[in-house]
Amino acid sequence: MGKLAFIFPGQGSQTVGMGKELAAQDEKVAAIFQAADERLGFSLSSIIFAGPQETLTLTYNAQPALLTTSVALLEKVKEAGIVPDYVAGHSLGEYTALVAAGAISFLDAVYAVRKRGEFMEEAVPSGEGTMAAVLGMAAEELEAITEQVTKEGNPVQLANLNCPGQIVISGSKTGVERAAELAKAKGAKRVIPLDVSGPFHSALMKPAAGKLADVLATITINDAAIPVIANVTAEPMTEKETIQRLLIEQLYSPVRWEQSVVNMIELGVDTFVEIGPGKVLAGLVKKINRNVTVYSIYDVASLEATVAALKGE
Repeated sequence: MGKLAFIFPGQGSQTVGMGKELAAQDEKVAAIFQAADERLGFSLSSIIFAGPQETLTLTYNAQPALLTTSVALLEKVKEAGIVPDYVAGHSLGEYTALVAAGAISFLDAVYAVRKRGEFMEEAVPSGEGTMAAVLGMAAEELEAITEQVTKEGNPVQLANLNCPGQIVISGSKTGVERAAELAKAKGAKRVIPLDVSGPFHSALMKPAAGKLADVLATITINDAAIPVIANVTAEPMTEKETIQRLLIEQLYSPVRWEQSVVNMIELGVDTFVEIGPGKVLAGLVKKINRNVTVYSIYDVASLEATVAALKGE
């Protein structure tokens, strides 16, 4: 085996009941959920375990919920003695990656992402901004379209460069709709509107970034013990000043996921382990490079199977 990367999912992967089975049979895991409840001052765990789904999906609940569940699963992987060479996370997942790398404590991270969710929700009035996935179009072509639409006075930009042929655009409702029309006219296979509460990873998030900067100034950020591949640059970051700066920029910048995975492979990674609900990132990695080994850890059975496989048992 070459090098190993842990990757952590972002918003959209949340489901009611995630982590419940593991918490029921492991006191250490249950304590992680309890610690989140205490840090946030309300029962996040009851929303995670019992729902309802629409409450869990609210940005300011989904973000701490996903981070908490992913960290709970990560603790079990760490107990098994498996240590990655690199870590990365998609958007919100970058905070989980920073916890895994020892750059931010879990309690600081769960507080920061709760606030991040609130600021993202407040940044743009409901219904004024949105996102859409564009399938089957090259990034350069799509970027030219978004620049044209933005110049016309309707801001829109590339938000997530996920894998070949899958790019998410974000911006004003009119801007996204106009860019979607042009993309289809110029050969995009499909455009799928996303069910999100705002134009994440677009310039419209800059008001949230200023508030997030204030929150990040109140928590402790350390140098990372494991290199974290940053969403904004797709390059490794370890210095605390860089981490703080890029977390702020990340709110209004594209998530360069495809390039992040390509760069990890170039750094020698041949095995990726997605830790957290769902299998979204595992699917993206496979679309970026079919030759790497990919595992997903999202419940007790997948945890046990992946640990056994990684240890060669």
